[in-house]
Amino acid sequence: MYLSRFLSLHALWVTVSSMMQHYPSVWGHYDVCKTQIYTEEGKVWDYMACQPEARDMIKYVKVTLDPPDITCGDPPETFCAMGNPYMCNNECDASTQELAHPPELMFDLEGRHPSTFWQSTTWKEYPKPLHVNITLSWNKTIELTDNIVITFESGRPDQMILEKSLDYGRTWQPYQYYATDCLDAFHMDPKSVRDLSQHTVLEIICTEEYSTGYMTNSKIIHFEIKDRFAFFAGPRLHNMASLYGQLDTTKKLRDFFTITDLRIRLLRPATGEIYVDEQHLARYFYAISDIRVYGRCKCNLHATGCKEENKRLLCECEHNTTGPDCGKCKKNYQGRPWSPGSYLPIPKGTANICIPSISSIGTNVCDNELLHCQNGGTCINNVRCQCPPAYTGILCEKLKCERDPGGCGQNSGRGAISHGSLVLLTALLGLCIC
Repeated sequence: MYLSRFLSLHALWVTVSSMMQHYPSVWGHYDVCKTQIYTEEGKVWDYMACQPEARDMIKYVKVTLDPPDITCGDPPETFCAMGNPYMCNNECDASTQELAHPPELMFDLEGRHPSTFWQSTTWKEYPKPLHVNITLSWNKTIELTDNIVITFESGRPDQMILEKSLDYGRTWQPYQYYATDCLDAFHMDPKSVRDLSQHTVLEIICTEEYSTGYMTNSKIIHFEIKDRFAFFAGPRLHNMASLYGQLDTTKKLRDFFTITDLRIRLLRPATGEIYVDEQHLARYFYAISDIRVYGRCKCNLHATGCKEENKRLLCECEHNTTGPDCGKCKKNYQGRPWSPGSYLPIPKGTANICIPSISSIGTNVCDNELLHCQNGGTCINNVRCQCPPAYTGILCEKLKCERDPGGCGQNSGRGAISHGSLVLLTALLGLCIC
């Protein structure tokens, strides 16, 4: 009895494990592009939607500042301590490593430690605005998968805009506004992501949650990606299948989480009060110790890998696609218009592979991935199928006896390709059944 119960439990565990392996969409993996399966025609490839793993995209970022001379230290200047805004004997000096605060310190491995940070010049030209644009560029389309997090060491700015670009910085659109007073700064009522819903998830809001002065526990600014995912996937993001279904069918939602560049527009430094203290302008500046951006290369569901080549990210395309985003079909595989992969139907999605062109049939009749020689035929140099004595046709799909006046006998068609397979095959090749 115990043995039979154990065997039953073991069988159940094997079944559950097998099911879990075939439901990557629940967790959003889509980490396999193809797998081999066995059919009546033999071993063939089964294609599915796929995407790279999420990673820390800051490793691949290029940063530019505008104005370019906004970093402190050239010439050297003094500024006030962050913990005590009236202790103004700290020095920024670009020529001394211990006193320099260059832009790369926003991204260094020690960036979570307050001793390493980028810092702007002080607001010494007040009342002229102290404006800084920090642009993060990837030269690649990125899909965001986690919150954007910016850690300030100067107190969070009184006014700031986070912007995104989808066309490599040619045009920009706001992601979110940040202010101590949204109505005064941007003529917008303050909101938080918690005020949004599935129907308003794309709304651009102004929030006052992240705009305070020198409080030691108030250094971080978020752009909440996961909270927006949660409107579709549930509070703990357990129902990723629902989210991916929405992303698949709603282009505006997909584009919302997609970027090529980010821009942080710093418009007014933290003052901690209503009025600027003109006697102590060295109190006011921007300093950032860390920026986190997590995402994946956008490969249109045609790749599981993304590599860096010549300081540029490129998708490792499958499904007979090519290009930095797998955005077109390979040469000789343009038998139908290119299409991105689809998350639907769950769990494997649809690969929408590129198929051979009609013009390529003469030079690429068969291969080991898509077009197999049928009925025991052998592919010779991707140029032709060498057929068994009883068969003929481009892929050995026809019986020779069909040409004879007497036709084929009762047993002649054993092992021939099925009519349904022939229809599919000829559709792939762009031919007709004559």
